[in-house]
Amino acid sequence: MLRYQAFRKTTEKKQAQFSTRYHNHTGEFNVLTFLRGVLVLLLAPVLTGLVSIVAIIRRSAADVQFLPRSLGRIIARLSGVSVSMSGADLLEQGRPYIFAANHQSQFDIFVLQGYLGCDFRWLAKLELFKIPVFGKAMQLAGYIPVDRAHGRKALKSLDEAARRIADGTSVIIFPEGTRSPDGKLGQFKAGTMVLAIKAGVPVVPVAIIGTHRILPKGRLLVRPGRVEIRVGAPIATSEYTVKQKQELAERLQGQVAELLGG
Repeated sequence: MLRYQAFRKTTEKKQAQFSTRYHNHTGEFNVLTFLRGVLVLLLAPVLTGLVSIVAIIRRSAADVQFLPRSLGRIIARLSGVSVSMSGADLLEQGRPYIFAANHQSQFDIFVLQGYLGCDFRWLAKLELFKIPVFGKAMQLAGYIPVDRAHGRKALKSLDEAARRIADGTSVIIFPEGTRSPDGKLGQFKAGTMVLAIKAGVPVVPVAIIGTHRILPKGRLLVRPGRVEIRVGAPIATSEYTVKQKQELAERLQGQVAELLGG
């Protein structure tokens, strides 16, 4: 009996969550929102696969950067998401940066790809480069592999990533390390600051607002909404040593918090 009551409460809770997500303010089921979510869920992997194939055919990192940018914009439009950005005037064209953003949702990736407006690469787990087609496309697009295993291999991959960034490749990192479960800003990990300090390039605080409501952690279907990207003033890393990574992490977190609150 107790198990049945617990099961019933869980079921009712899930039904209430579903109702909140896909019903409008009058309580009517929003068919368009639901169908949009299903459409994006089905099309996203297909479009990603097509982009990967085209990237392999073109075989040039410089020539394929429009592909992830176009993919991000297509996914946003299909989802009924509008995106605005501010702070681009604070950046110097042609200079490499490490963009450090808060991480509210998987949708952050599409938003940044489509609307950040800068030529950048992603840091990605080494294992992803071993996936057929997708991994080859990542390699040709200039994405930077990072070995997360402990030991010399991890340090070597970190040094290689720092070298490529110092040579002119901008990247994006999520210093929180994972998506926020509630949309609130989490603590920035000091370890992510080592890359910035070793590369010696400025770190740019970036605040993403609105993606948690569109696709929170644990959900599959997106819903329409508005997203804002706020870019802050670059922080010079030349004045920091690896031993001061915690100080840099705290300063950067404070800057992103201010952007979120502004």
